[in-house]
Amino acid sequence: MSQNMPANAVGSSERQLFEYVELGGSLRASQTLADEVALAVSYNGISQAVMMVSPDALEDFVVGFSLTGALVASLDEIYDLRLSGEGEQRRADLEVSSRAFWALKQQRRHLAGNSGCGLCGVEALEQALPTLAPLDRVALPEPSLLEGMRDRISAAQLLARQSGALHAAVFVDGLNGEILLCREDIGRHNALDKLIGAIYRSALSPGDGFAVVTSRCSLELIHKAVRGRISTLVCLSAPTALSVQWARAHGLNLIHIPHRSGPRVYSPAPLP
Repeated sequence: MSQNMPANAVGSSERQLFEYVELGGSLRASQTLADEVALAVSYNGISQAVMMVSPDALEDFVVGFSLTGALVASLDEIYDLRLSGEGEQRRADLEVSSRAFWALKQQRRHLAGNSGCGLCGVEALEQALPTLAPLDRVALPEPSLLEGMRDRISAAQLLARQSGALHAAVFVDGLNGEILLCREDIGRHNALDKLIGAIYRSALSPGDGFAVVTSRCSLELIHKAVRGRISTLVCLSAPTALSVQWARAHGLNLIHIPHRSGPRVYSPAPLP
């Protein structure tokens, strides 16, 4: 995969200040706001998706999106990744293996062929509720590793400190609790995709620690964690019922850190 371009180099610019006035008051000030761009992702020249994302760490996002969306089976299937564009319009063009490209074309052809026969809803359901390979169950992290997590993530969110409005996903060392990676985005799914992409593009392994997301945990985040082979997912907002059921069924440790009480383990299920 091409490594000759930093993930946020294409079309980068100084963050713009926006003036505002206080409703019913006299305050007039300016604020940096979160950036948002449209990113078109294509594989071997075929357009796959257009996503609204924050424009930093785009290579991490595209790699994570490809892995957690089952568009490639491994990082080795991505031969090249090139970013282009500027301003609010960006492109990511990937060259992938013949196996991955064939599977992608078959999926697109199958969906297109079923579009008029009433089966497209079945295909959509299969994508929303996919068959996933379960994880090998690992031990839960020590409670001490989660102490002060909200404050530590806040300190790691450099972009959010400037503008707010950004979710974060962080990778925490499983031995000492150090935050090893932090990725931010306007979308909670995007932030986790960026984190998983960063893990696989680095010298780290998913088994080296656990992931923490600042958002609520819905089923899509469970899919991404399991496909990314992350064994423990910690969320700062409560999980949904379905996400807990899927976490338990797929060997994923799922922990919620409430604002004013200790961490709650939802998966594995408590012993009777």
